[in-house]
Amino acid sequence: MRMAPILALLAGMVASSALLAQVVDELAAARAALRSGDTVAAAVAVDRHLARNPKDPRGRFLKGVILTEQGSSGEAFDVFFVLTQDHPEFAEPYNNLAVIYAARGEYARARELLESAIRVNPEYATAFENLGDIYARLASQAYEKAAKLDTASRAAHVKLALARDLMNVSPKPRPADAAFTPPPRRN
Repeated sequence: MRMAPILALLAGMVASSALLAQVVDELAAARAALRSGDTVAAAVAVDRHLARNPKDPRGRFLKGVILTEQGSSGEAFDVFFVLTQDHPEFAEPYNNLAVIYAARGEYARARELLESAIRVNPEYATAFENLGDIYARLASQAYEKAAKLDTASRAAHVKLALARDLMNVSPKPRPADAAFTPPPRRN
């Protein structure tokens, strides 16, 4: 048995471990900067990570979150959309796309995306909460239309008031946390 290939394999494993630690450090630095409100430092760290690991879904997702925080929802939309195409098994990008659609007032599309997130992960509490918020907004729109069409309808006005009160409890859907961790792949 030759020792060189085994030593090369071990050296490769050590290098991979060091690279993995660096990847984790870059993403941790980006998350920490984002938590502190420094979106510029967060973007620099995540871009450095993505330069080395352009296909990493965690880094790409974090990039979308940072873009959202920077007010670049169009660019964030593109990041999350491509993630849903590349990794349809991850629920968080669907959720964050839904948040962008909701911010635009496109509640029906937001609902569809949240339902996709829930199909992917039936235990995703944030998606369920956001879906409830979307249903409240859709209900409010329907009650408002009913109240306009039938101004004498006391029930429509009462329900509209209740729906608006409910929306004031949770004013907008929540994006997924920046610390997105993809679930393990299933074979």
